[in-house]
Amino acid sequence: MVKMPNCCQQQYPSAISLISDGFSTRRCANANAERRFFWATVSPILLTVLCLTTTCATNAQESLKNTKPIPRLTSQSPAPPLTGVVSSGNQISLNGRTLPGTWLQRPGKSGQVTTHLSDGVFRQLIGVNFLNSSNSAKQPIQWFSSVTTPLVLATRLLGAYRYLDITNFAQTSGWQIQTNGNILMIATPKAQITNIVQSQEPPSASAPLQQARILVNLDYPTPWQVAQGSAVKKIQPPSSDQDTPTPKSTTPPNREWTVTLDGIADPVLIERYTPQPPAPTVAPPILLPNLLKQLSPATPTQPILPAPAPAPEPLIQQVEVVKNQTIISLSVPFGLSPQVSTVGSPNRLIIDIRPDPLEERDITWAPGLRWRQHYVNLGTERFPVVWLEVNPRKFGLTLKPMWASPDGLAGTAPLIQTAQRYLAVAGINGGYFNRNNRLPLGAIRRDSQWLSGPILNRGAIAWNDSGQFYFGRLTLEETLITANNQRLPILFLNSGYIQSGIARYTPVWGSTYTPLTDNEIILVVQKDQITNQLPGGKVGGTVVPIPQDGYLLTLRANAVTAASQLPIGSAVSISSATAPADFSRYPYIIGAGPLLVQNRQIVLDAKAEKFSNAFIAEKAIRSGICTTATGTLMITAVHNRVGGYGPNLAEHAQLMQLMGCVDALNLDGGSSTSLYLGGQLLDRSPSTAARVHNGIGIFLKPR
Repeated sequence: MVKMPNCCQQQYPSAISLISDGFSTRRCANANAERRFFWATVSPILLTVLCLTTTCATNAQESLKNTKPIPRLTSQSPAPPLTGVVSSGNQISLNGRTLPGTWLQRPGKSGQVTTHLSDGVFRQLIGVNFLNSSNSAKQPIQWFSSVTTPLVLATRLLGAYRYLDITNFAQTSGWQIQTNGNILMIATPKAQITNIVQSQEPPSASAPLQQARILVNLDYPTPWQVAQGSAVKKIQPPSSDQDTPTPKSTTPPNREWTVTLDGIADPVLIERYTPQPPAPTVAPPILLPNLLKQLSPATPTQPILPAPAPAPEPLIQQVEVVKNQTIISLSVPFGLSPQVSTVGSPNRLIIDIRPDPLEERDITWAPGLRWRQHYVNLGTERFPVVWLEVNPRKFGLTLKPMWASPDGLAGTAPLIQTAQRYLAVAGINGGYFNRNNRLPLGAIRRDSQWLSGPILNRGAIAWNDSGQFYFGRLTLEETLITANNQRLPILFLNSGYIQSGIARYTPVWGSTYTPLTDNEIILVVQKDQITNQLPGGKVGGTVVPIPQDGYLLTLRANAVTAASQLPIGSAVSISSATAPADFSRYPYIIGAGPLLVQNRQIVLDAKAEKFSNAFIAEKAIRSGICTTATGTLMITAVHNRVGGYGPNLAEHAQLMQLMGCVDALNLDGGSSTSLYLGGQLLDRSPSTAARVHNGIGIFLKPR
């Protein structure tokens, strides 16, 4: 998440941790980890699959119960069988390793059965490269084969996934496939890794960072995966002077990456790339102060030479075989990332370590849904952008907010899990939230009902099911009206944002409310009547049930004096309006900010939306949403520029404008940025993506 300003320090200095957003909270521990170079060139990898729950496909429900006025996601019984499907499941056993992954089998010709894998799993587990395609029913692929004459697989959209018919591919590749209940069992031919060769390219004017290529020779095509790891810890050499602290490195640390292949490496390779134990270090002699005094000016002394520069980390750290898999561990310098590809005749895995690893793609994934990625130039800077183009007027495509917890508003989860639980085909992370208590910090509205109200007049996007969108800075004006026509402003609705005043909490918040500040006065309202007044006590010390036929009012700080005007038994009502009023016409709203573009013009004013100077200037990974002149919606992820960090807000606004956005909004970013499609993250390794509170889901209506 991107750092969000703290606007409540005057009121609640003791509660500052409650009102920071996720990026600022998490960033303290992971500042370096969040700023590593963009990797999203390789296939989304095995970690994507490992982070999924195996029940998400059968225990999900996109639509809400119509009988309840509260827009809450509820669990349901397993989904009904897919039409025309012989068998299906959500687990795959690949060479003996059982992992989550959706699959199905359909009747084919001459009584044979055809096997279909969801395309996310096909890319993640096998390492298949998807090539550009303008036909959503056909997907060209490349896997130890020719790019010029690729194999083309038939696709089929079912539920929240796109399935590829891998029957002929598997037969040609020598795979053995059988089913065992919910599990599709795949056994691939045993492969041997015969050689690993590294070549180094010297820096040039066009590529100032030193690049490298690693060739992995194989006797047979085999599945492979790539995973991004944590920052490599640097061991600083001890200082020769005890009184001088060891200086901290100003160079960003290297990043761990692993390339895993289903195959056995030659023992010579394992020995070649087994790390040697470090040589023992000899501490320099220490001259005691009394000895220094004995030295006369005429005493010759040896000049103190600077310590030699540490040797660069070897790129290949280790090669090891674990459970019939070969794992190649890499240490990749900041500003570089691996780009992995395959070739045949002879079979090779090619690992290019590059400053610009993004592979350009333009794939029509479904009717009205297009996956694109390439570099966008902004002056001399190049930014990798991955985005989805959605035609909301195409039959069957809808957008809806989604949030992490099925039991209320408190909670976070990886976007990939939330999207699968809702059965979304695609999605992006949404608005800000508090990383500590996992509460929303911005507007969420679904089916014309507010889940959480806006804060600080920040930017928001609203839409309806007809493909109409509205962008602006949003305020919700709620007023509590008493029987004698007293009018008291309600500042916040179901929000984790804390300020002096009156806040309101409805059943969508959850079954109970726990005070977020000390000494609140809590009013229980049922059927438009105050039925109780309760002292809140200390933060987190009291649990107050939220009535299903009403709501709670919390009076904080100076507002507690209003309790005398609201005695038990008082009749109350609420008036509610949005500013601008146009927002109220739309059933769906997500708030984030700042607003970037309106009517093709950059309107960025982060100060007006109460964002801090640090947030405004920070170079970070960014998420965005925008509409174009043709009415297309785009959800975008902008990662680290070539050789540096991500865009600041001004650059993000310019990039969205360059991409043809008529109206554009900045969403939560940093490690929250997650672009999801059909069971996979498109823009990053899931190991680097944080848990988020809410997002925007794209849904396909069943036909």
